[in-house]
Amino acid sequence: MALHYEIDNLDLQILNLLMENAFMPYTEIGKKLYVSAGTVHVRMNKMEKLGIVKNPQLRIDLSKMGMDITAFIGVYLIRSEMYDRVVKELKKIEEVVSCNYTTGNYSLFIKIICRDTQHLREVLHDKLQKIEGISRTETLISLEESFKRPLKFNLQK
Repeated sequence: MALHYEIDNLDLQILNLLMENAFMPYTEIGKKLYVSAGTVHVRMNKMEKLGIVKNPQLRIDLSKMGMDITAFIGVYLIRSEMYDRVVKELKKIEEVVSCNYTTGNYSLFIKIICRDTQHLREVLHDKLQKIEGISRTETLISLEESFKRPLKFNLQK
């Protein structure tokens, strides 16, 4: 049974607040938006059932956990039909935290997190470049993430 639900301004306001702080209690959201915590709860349940809201994640300062290198890697495939197979193998590498199928020079653009440059070298040489279907890679090391923010939804008129 498909759910039919139209997102309104209140839903967008709830989403904006939770994207700023996923730990914000529904009671606090309700106070800020002048609705009950129950209303927030019902709206969130509907958006979860629709697949709009997916598993919330905890953001961790990775450098404080000893993971100091973030690298972006452009992946060139031997043939485009090898995409599914390569992505399946990339999912097995725990240092790969995101993978995007792209236009332009690269077939895939991935993000990896490593402890240090030696760990990065090991991931590249011992894991990534051994995947059948990858012809070559280009690595860009991030010196600093200047900012990261959630997308803000503009309120409907």
